[in-house]
Amino acid sequence: MKIVIALGGNALIKPGDKGTVEDQERNIRASMDGIVRLIKEGHQIVITHGNGPQAGARLIRNEMAETEVYPDPLVVCVADTQGSMGYMIEQGLMNCLSKAGSRAKVATLVTQIEVNPLDPAFKKPTKPVGPFYNQQKALMKMKNGWKMVEDSGRGYRRVVPSPMPLRVLNPEAMNTLIDAGFTVITGGGGGIPVYRSKDKSGYQGIDAVIDKDLASVMIAQTIDADMVVILTGVEKVAVNFKSEKPTWLDQMTSAEAEKYLAQGEFPAGSMGPKIKAAIDFVKNDRNKVVIITSEDKLTEAMEGKTGTRIVH
Repeated sequence: MKIVIALGGNALIKPGDKGTVEDQERNIRASMDGIVRLIKEGHQIVITHGNGPQAGARLIRNEMAETEVYPDPLVVCVADTQGSMGYMIEQGLMNCLSKAGSRAKVATLVTQIEVNPLDPAFKKPTKPVGPFYNQQKALMKMKNGWKMVEDSGRGYRRVVPSPMPLRVLNPEAMNTLIDAGFTVITGGGGGIPVYRSKDKSGYQGIDAVIDKDLASVMIAQTIDADMVVILTGVEKVAVNFKSEKPTWLDQMTSAEAEKYLAQGEFPAGSMGPKIKAAIDFVKNDRNKVVIITSEDKLTEAMEGKTGTRIVH
């Protein structure tokens, strides 16, 4: 099968970690066993990943160095973390494959994804990014055009738009690598958001964050993948999650998932985007499947022993 595996940015930084490169490399090595097994079984694998903590660290470095060097805009921080995280995942996977006796090829592809500059998200930014600020510093940032919100008594944070992805730029590169037998790492952090100029002469980056699960599904649709596996912090999806007796789900149809989503079972800040992405992928094709599980349960989920499957 052709399978897109979506790693969370937090999968590379565990609770208690400082988030150093060494921490991330160790966590990558620990999470590769299931992916190595799938590659050795002959599946075509495309890996996407989040970048929340990593991009946040880049933005903090911006602040600390603002009197010494020019700051990078958010869109460049997204591109930067695509490259740095892709390097770490690529190297970790190559080493694990070599240790397992496989000569499989791995490549990282930095990915731009087109968004609509008229998307309603640009009028109502909601995605918090970067460090916390005191009120005085926040007011200064707002004078420079930033949107800021107070965050639960911890200070003020910048919020940016999270527009819907429209299409992957240069999909031919992705398909060429897959057809040549490469495991491809792409779409990091939801992809680099770009928009087409009004005169249609070219593309321009824009400060925004595309949801990584929606981007992963778009990539899966672009390459006609059979399955999307979303690796997250829980082994299965649950309804009544915060109750004393949550109901853990082995399988949902897209219609059931839409019903639960409408009932508020899957909040926008956690499982909601993953369920919405899963619905988008499977609702029009009986042959498509999404699995949601934790990274340490990938093999068991592929064998049908755990995880939650979303089907047509």
